[in-house]
Amino acid sequence: MDKVKMDILGLSTSPSSGGAYALILNEVEGNRRLPIIIGTFEAQAIALELEHIKPPRPMTHDLLKSMIQNFGSNVEQVFINDLSEGTFFAKIIYKDNGQKMEQDARPSDAIALAVRFDASIYVASEILEEAGIVSEGESSGDLTTSSQSQDQTKEMSKLERLENELQTAIDTENYEKAARLRDEIQKLKG
Repeated sequence: MDKVKMDILGLSTSPSSGGAYALILNEVEGNRRLPIIIGTFEAQAIALELEHIKPPRPMTHDLLKSMIQNFGSNVEQVFINDLSEGTFFAKIIYKDNGQKMEQDARPSDAIALAVRFDASIYVASEILEEAGIVSEGESSGDLTTSSQSQDQTKEMSKLERLENELQTAIDTENYEKAARLRDEIQKLKG
């Protein structure tokens, strides 16, 4: 099974899924994206780590990382290996005493661990063919359009990132930070 290396493009709210989030994976050496609907808790766990925000007490994925390391293991990669009836499946690939091991997991949990271990994220090429989306502007030869599209994507993902940070600040009752983030979001929208 061919694997395609991906990275995290961003998180956004998904209006069609009742408050869930869309985790957008981006093909490292290509122009396809893979949206995966995940829960609020998992989105928060991923966003906190991406933004290097450390909560006062360890969250579930931080606890898992600590336990995995205490057992002398290390997560090497995450592999989204199946898609069945609209549900993605993943494997966490790790080493235990030098032996390669695999653990079945939800993609959201696997990716929350991957960002904590700085592990690679892969998707089966068949899944990317079936559920991937070719990003607009990338396939045309017009570099200006492509560059403008990338700038808009970066700006949008920055806005989405700030909105996610704002929600996290509110959830953790860090109102001073929330006010600062609110002002920054208003400037971007302004």
